[in-house]
Parts: sequence; structure tokens; C-alpha cells
Amino acid sequence: MQKNSNSARETRNISEFETKAILREFGVETPRGILVRDLPEKIELNYPLVMKISDQNIIHKSDIGGVRLGIRDLESLKDAFNDMKARFPGSEFILEETAPAGVEFIAGVIRDPVFGHVLMLGTGGIYTELFRDVVFRKIPVGREDAVDMINGIKSGQFCKGFRGVKVDCGLLVNLLVNISKMATSGKYDVESLDVNPIIASEHSVVAVDAKLSVS
Repeated sequence: MQKNSNSARETRNISEFETKAILREFGVETPRGILVRDLPEKIELNYPLVMKISDQNIIHKSDIGGVRLGIRDLESLKDAFNDMKARFPGSEFILEETAPAGVEFIAGVIRDPVFGHVLMLGTGGIYTELFRDVVFRKIPVGREDAVDMINGIKSGQFCKGFRGVKVDCGLLVNLLVNISKMATSGKYDVESLDVNPIIASEHSVVAVDAKLSVS
């Protein structure tokens, strides 16, 4: 989700690690993780892990080899770390626990020049641009609005269960309401927020990746 090109606001990007810390302030669940420059002697995270380059100016980390998935033990972590350090010398890296499997959603905030902050929800992951299955609501968004948004996209069918897959859409409602509160709190001057994917299951709704731009 990009800033409106007609806006004269000056914006700055917030790192993924800091963005997730901000989301947690408002009750949004994210994977447990740490920010490191070198490999620690001891890591109090549960395998499998994900490793990502931490750079707020890199939008698509996977496209440049900045993400490693499925790190299952210390040996594979060392291999991943050596490879990433060689690719991105001097950079910081995020080490995170892998989120549980589930249905992928996308949510975000844009600042519309007419309506102000607007919340978006849609089918997430690799299908976001393919299906363009999205809905929008003007912020603030309450629980009834959030339920309507979920019912307005095809992936909302997973709330009732579809082919043996079901998600806890009460937790997804909480996430949408909490993102709305973040945008209206006044603590952060949100220009745009992109949370993709959000992985929803019967037991959790986790914001796996997030990009934030503030004015």
C-alpha cells in the first residue's frame, strides 16, 4: 500500500522490527523475534526460525534473497547467518519463530486525501495482487464494521469452515479494531501500513510481515 502520489507530506519508513513492536502495543500478535547484527551464543526462540534482513528501505526482501525460511536447528541457522552476512555485510537481521500454518489475509491503512485514514482487508499472501479480493472502511472501525469487512471478502468463508479449514474470525476482528485504534491514537502519524501476510488459524491470528510509513 503506497502513499497517495498527490500528497505533499514528507514520510519516513519504519523498520519491520519496530513496526511489529508498535503493532504489539495495540494488541496485534506478531511472531516472537529478536534483532541482531551477529549470531548470539544463545537464542531463546523455538525452531523452526525465519531470518530476514532488517532495512526499512528494502520493500521486497524476498526478491533480493533477504529472507530465509525453515531454519530447523543451530547448524542450519549458522549456514543461513553466514550466507546473509555475506550478502548484506554490516546489516542487522531479524530472527523470528515461524508462525503456525493457516489462511493468509492482508490488512492495512492508507491516508486518503478526502476521507482520511481508511482500513483495508483482503485475501493475503501471494494471492493479493492476483485476486484483488479487498474491502475498505473509513477509520475508526468498530467490531460490527470489522465483521462486515470479513464477510465482504471470499476468505471470510473460512470463519464458518471450508474444506476442513477454519479460522477464529473473532481474533481477526480484534486485529482490525486494534489497527484502527493505532491509526486514530495520535501516537503515530500513520501515512500507510501494510500487514501481509496475516496468518489466521483456529487458535491464533498473527501479523507475520508489516511495513509502516509515518509522516
